[in-house]
Amino acid sequence: MAKVLLLGASGLVGSALLRLLQQDSRVSRIVAPSRRPLAPLGKLVNPHGEDLPALIDGLDEPIDLFFCCLGTTRKQAGSANAFHTLEFNMVVNSAQAAQRRGAKHCLVVSANGANVASRFQYNRTKGEIEQALIAQQWPLLTLARPSLLVGQRQPPRLFEQLSTPIFKLLPGKWKAIDAQEVAKALQQQAFNAGLGGITVLESDQLARLAQE
Repeated sequence: MAKVLLLGASGLVGSALLRLLQQDSRVSRIVAPSRRPLAPLGKLVNPHGEDLPALIDGLDEPIDLFFCCLGTTRKQAGSANAFHTLEFNMVVNSAQAAQRRGAKHCLVVSANGANVASRFQYNRTKGEIEQALIAQQWPLLTLARPSLLVGQRQPPRLFEQLSTPIFKLLPGKWKAIDAQEVAKALQQQAFNAGLGGITVLESDQLARLAQE
């Protein structure tokens, strides 16, 4: 049975994934560090506090699967530099910590349009994160690139509220996707015995995988 490290468990995708993993008989333990305490669940271990990197570095138990559903915005971070530091360092350093504890499969929520050459900082940072994770040479690495996420985010994001009706009409990988579908796709991918190397899942592929 798998022992899981889950980051971002209080977010839109992470909270949905936490519920799925809690019900999954293949999972024996879910370690989910967070800044604020999470609601107690049977398999959940929830170290919490303001210094999230210290909580992650302080973990001393073996890990099989690493899920990262962390995500913020420039507005939440406070500045462009703070956004890059928070987003990049937290994801990449946490992946390294999971790898040191034995994790063989890293599954990370990136973004549609992730590209190191993008003129948009958000997409550029996501591309840099993907490159850094590839450089860590995981036996299994899954990069999920959802389009605009649909769900009851707290607090709501104005851009998402205004854009969702439009994105629901877009074709292919640009179409908005429910956060629950992303979580289901990650769960499916984590226990896919036929995987090898690096897998990139665009938004439409995530939606299809969630239905299997």
